[in-house]
Amino acid sequence: MTSHLQPHPQEISFPLPKALHTTAHIHLTILDTCATVFLATSTPGDSGGTLKPMGSFVYAMPDTQRTNSRSAISTTLYNSPSVEYTTRVAKILARRMGIPVYVGCSLDPTALGLTVEEEMEGLAKIVDVIMARWERKN
Repeated sequence: MTSHLQPHPQEISFPLPKALHTTAHIHLTILDTCATVFLATSTPGDSGGTLKPMGSFVYAMPDTQRTNSRSAISTTLYNSPSVEYTTRVAKILARRMGIPVYVGCSLDPTALGLTVEEEMEGLAKIVDVIMARWERKN
């Protein structure tokens, strides 16, 4: 009988850099053939009973057929205002991990009122935290 490893989802939370009182929440599951990432944010004013929209859902995979290994292919599975941010995160992770990635994200930088600098620092922090967990696993 073959034993299969059960996925162990990781729940990660940390304050977003330069986004006052905003906490990023990551639900990360790393499998042998792909990874799933769900991103959300919360602020002190969020009430537990308030429903938040699901956000976008994007599939991305490294483009191994092209000469440029720095590219990734993606497709939107569910569209919402956060789709641009979700696609960016999915493509970065697919390229860096070298495996397909599913990313669900309700984080919309424009709705949070983030500047471009704050958005980029938050994106870099999210990717760095996920990649640190990825490297620890491998």
